[in-house]
Amino acid sequence: MSRNEDVRFVSSAIKIPRSSRAHPVPLLSTLPFARHNLSFHLDRARDAIQGFLAALPRRWSPRFLCSSSLAVVRQEAETNHRRHGKEDEERVLISEVLIRNKDGEALERADLEAAAADALKSCRPNSALTVREVQEDVHRIIESGYFFSCMPVAVDTRDGIRLVFEVEPNQEFQGLICEGANVLPVNFLEDAFRDGYGKIINIRHLDQVIKSINGWYYKHGLSGLVSYAEILSGGILRLQVTEAEVNNTIIQFLDRRTGEPTIGKTRPETIFQQLTTKKGQVYNRLQGKRDVETILTMGIMEDVTIIPQPTGDPCRVDLVMNLVERPNGGFSAGGGISSGITNGPLAGLIGSFAYLHRNVFGRNQKLNLSLERGQIDSIFRINYTDPWIEGDNKRTSRTIMIQNSRTSGALVHGNNQSDHGGLTIARVTAGIEFSRPFRPKWSGTLGLIFQHTGARDDKGNPIIRDIYNSPLTASGNAYDDMLIAKFESVYTDSSDHSSSTFAFNMEQGLPVLSEWLCFNRVSARARQGYKIGPARLLLSVSGGHVVGNFPPHEAFAIGGTNSVRGYEEGAVGSGRSYVVGSGEISFHMFGPLEGVLFADYGNDLGSGPTVHGDPAGARGKPGNGCGFGAGIRVDSPLGPLRLEYAFNDKLASRFHFGVGYRN
Repeated sequence: MSRNEDVRFVSSAIKIPRSSRAHPVPLLSTLPFARHNLSFHLDRARDAIQGFLAALPRRWSPRFLCSSSLAVVRQEAETNHRRHGKEDEERVLISEVLIRNKDGEALERADLEAAAADALKSCRPNSALTVREVQEDVHRIIESGYFFSCMPVAVDTRDGIRLVFEVEPNQEFQGLICEGANVLPVNFLEDAFRDGYGKIINIRHLDQVIKSINGWYYKHGLSGLVSYAEILSGGILRLQVTEAEVNNTIIQFLDRRTGEPTIGKTRPETIFQQLTTKKGQVYNRLQGKRDVETILTMGIMEDVTIIPQPTGDPCRVDLVMNLVERPNGGFSAGGGISSGITNGPLAGLIGSFAYLHRNVFGRNQKLNLSLERGQIDSIFRINYTDPWIEGDNKRTSRTIMIQNSRTSGALVHGNNQSDHGGLTIARVTAGIEFSRPFRPKWSGTLGLIFQHTGARDDKGNPIIRDIYNSPLTASGNAYDDMLIAKFESVYTDSSDHSSSTFAFNMEQGLPVLSEWLCFNRVSARARQGYKIGPARLLLSVSGGHVVGNFPPHEAFAIGGTNSVRGYEEGAVGSGRSYVVGSGEISFHMFGPLEGVLFADYGNDLGSGPTVHGDPAGARGKPGNGCGFGAGIRVDSPLGPLRLEYAFNDKLASRFHFGVGYRN
């Protein structure tokens, strides 16, 4: 039969009156699509066998040795069966086997008669049959899926006993009523049933269809299945789908030592805000798994589990979320190395001390006080972060920051300690930033930051010119003040064979007061990784430009561990504009160790002299340069530890050590 493109389906979006039965009987057999399940048909077949026995002509006087389930056995047959077993069942010679309808007439459709005949295994003309073999063939006809009932009838003829299987075919499929399927796509049902329109309903085929429906729910993590099916008059197939909707989500805190219920410090609304599973939704175990991962990424829980619990309504489920809280915070101390400072045996060493509170007010808000101190660099920072502002549905976070830092001025104003005379850049910074994802794989940040910056000598005194008499501030004063509006957008994507990162940053100096600096600074970086056999190729490029009046130490510095390797930090140049490109091939060696080959290139695009005071020109920096080399990397909790050896285009060489991925 040709494909019917005009089949109309009644989906769950249309309210259809339920069956008069208050509680439909669940399907228990693997063939659930008939008005009665398979066991009903087999019971009818058994009754038909008993009728078949009674109908056998008496003149044959057969002695049957039947199975005990039929309970039709003569006394002498029972004695013989006990003596010889099943092998001695007496047989009856059948001269003819026919397939007829329930009225004893030939079937209108030859294909149905052929399907019934093909199902027969033992019953053949001129064969001697036992009752068990007839019973098994009745079952085979029913199990073919095309017939509602099958009754064997023995007819005595002059040629012998004629065995007639009177069958009742299923109805032709004329339509579908599907109730309760609120999330199952209508087109899925249409595609599953359209080819069967106008054809005899085959219960086995329909069983596969219902398995595919249940498989769709399982594949998508949804709690749903076909709970009842029946064939109505007129060839209408009715499916009842049961979907378990979320009734209530119950939060329960457990003691991290005993596992017993306890009182938690986190507010329930803070947890509910993170959950994507809501009341009234069909429960999705995959969505629940993502909710568990989301709660764990908050950083305030040691363990999270979601356990579905039944309710009085079979169509609803309660979710019990068990939470084990981490300690809220504490003090920590440590040390490290600054990859930006490479001169002197101890110049790069940094010690740190911090206090962290992970769950301020029970709202998952973070308070971080940290102090980092080295021989040159020092940073004192206070950060207060609300990862998700209450009442906002866009997952917007807020960070308030106050920072006092002192960093080396070597990047722009020198290449070694004697050259820059111990010059450092002091900054006092305060600001607020708002961040949120605004598209899949994209996130954005807006901020307003105030900076008070200036240069100091090795004794901590403010200075306005370096040893080359180049100015160190844009305003000519000891300090520059600026109010900066910041925008940043980041894109990240990764797969098994490639990864991509793109970031765009723009800063605008707002001259609210006449002495505050006005400038615009834009920068961008992109990184693309490819997996090539056992190796991985990583290509990256970054660039930027700044216009307006800005401090010379804020110029783009080129050269160093995170720029052009083979050069000291900032030794290639510093300018209003820059571009840096890099290519790396990494390959696994053994354990956590990787090898890497790399090449870098950087250029200030001729913008070095346009920086106030031309600090790069005063120091003879070339403005462009390249480097190449090899290195090893070791995975660590802080990111890859990088040890690299590079040559520059002047054939000078140096080691580079870094922590984490290159910017």
